[in-house]
Amino acid sequence: MSLFNLLGWLFTLDHKRVGIFYTVVGVWAGFIGLGLSLLIRVNFMEPCFNVVSSDCYNFIITSHGVVMIFFFLMPVLIGGFGNYLIPLLAGLPDLNLPRLNALSMWLLFPAILFLLASEVLGAGVGWTFYPPLSGAGFSTSAGVDFLMFSLHLAGLSSLLGSINFISTILGSISIYGVPRDSVILWAYLFTSILLLATLPVLAAAITMLLFDRNFGSAFFDPMGGGDPVLFQHMFWFFGHPEVYVLILPGFGIISYICSGLGATPTQFGLIGLVSAMFCIVALGLAVWGHHMFVVGLDVSTAIFFSSVTMIIGVPTGIKVFSWLYMLANSFNNLSDPVFWWIISFIVLFTFGGVTGIILSACVLDSILHDTWFVVAHFHYVMSLGSYISVILMFIWWWPLITGFSMSKYLLQAHCIVSNVGVNLCFFPMHYFGLCGLPRRVCSYEYGFYAINLICTAGSVISVFSGVFFVFILWESLAGNNRVLGSYSDSGGLTSVINSVPGVHTEYTTNSHLLWGVNSS
Repeated sequence: MSLFNLLGWLFTLDHKRVGIFYTVVGVWAGFIGLGLSLLIRVNFMEPCFNVVSSDCYNFIITSHGVVMIFFFLMPVLIGGFGNYLIPLLAGLPDLNLPRLNALSMWLLFPAILFLLASEVLGAGVGWTFYPPLSGAGFSTSAGVDFLMFSLHLAGLSSLLGSINFISTILGSISIYGVPRDSVILWAYLFTSILLLATLPVLAAAITMLLFDRNFGSAFFDPMGGGDPVLFQHMFWFFGHPEVYVLILPGFGIISYICSGLGATPTQFGLIGLVSAMFCIVALGLAVWGHHMFVVGLDVSTAIFFSSVTMIIGVPTGIKVFSWLYMLANSFNNLSDPVFWWIISFIVLFTFGGVTGIILSACVLDSILHDTWFVVAHFHYVMSLGSYISVILMFIWWWPLITGFSMSKYLLQAHCIVSNVGVNLCFFPMHYFGLCGLPRRVCSYEYGFYAINLICTAGSVISVFSGVFFVFILWESLAGNNRVLGSYSDSGGLTSVINSVPGVHTEYTTNSHLLWGVNSS
């Protein structure tokens, strides 16, 4: 690469290149988070012997959660594919605010530097930062401050990106009317609205905590008249909608692909799908309290949060049955890996939703709170749902972005390996939780030894599946299996695809051509 081309990439305003930057950084951070999760599981291979110290274990737990949420899923799902696809699907040459887009991307790099500094200095406060543990009296390390600076920058990056997405999509509506041909635009619009509504609250909570730690204020210190529960309210007002921030793009992707596999490029029940997403957004802003049933909420408040949380299952069910209907009436081949992944998404996400209904009952949540049952539910719903969305994005749009196909059989093997790994790792955690085993504790009774070994084996398989998928991408490029004609333009898409908002319209009659699988 010449110096001129390198500078062109570094100072680019092109939404495609910005999206590629986001994706590369996000995948890199994802492997860091995956490595941290493997360290967590390796630490459980012996009941009373810890590979790392308890303090180091707390550092790993904190970093794993922050990295996976703020530096893997959000950059890839929102910053990466959102930047790349929104202008193409909206029929626009670029996002409305390209300089703001570049700024949001570059803010991610100092955020990562602060994150690495926090890992070196140590920040064992959990990814939720609850005071008084995160206060100066219990966590004296400067790593906690660096971690909060990192989240400030990452949050500002997401906030600027959200403003840009909202401006672009609403601008597209003003030009072309309401986007009826792509539910993905609706998904990113709702995602951006959620981020715009909740990120300032998280920023305020972290700022108040920084003032408590460094300037002697007492926002969350009872000794000075503060209330640590206030931080939980502020954090979960962001934290619970963050789950929908990470899963709504996945909803849009699944809906889009299911319609692409069908006889027509129009989503079945599009109004129902969009309305369901709107209901999820509206209700999601009002259910943060179900994370706080054990703090002493009065009965009326607990019943309200419990009831509204259960009601969210209704619009979610509408989406699941719409996907199943579209799949049942599609031209899909049962050997297509994309079909396998969609079924995996529906099954795993639905199972996680069922355990969510269990936890939404305030009586049951009071028993299962802070046990491994919550960890299992959280990973089935958000981690696996969002991870599968990332995989589907790569499989579906990789040929259109790069011009190269991926091996069908390698993708089938990857789907099998991934599902075996994640279920071996997370499914036994439900049993741990029902037995009362607390999470975030690095030792356990010997009776759980065998099942913990199974979980650790699943974690190793999951790490292998991540490396395996990178190998599939490398094999696609190294194999030089070009598809869909010439891809010589700098962004990776032909001018024909750039000019068509529904980029898969002309390929819906053949799913192999549709997503570029090399079956040889």
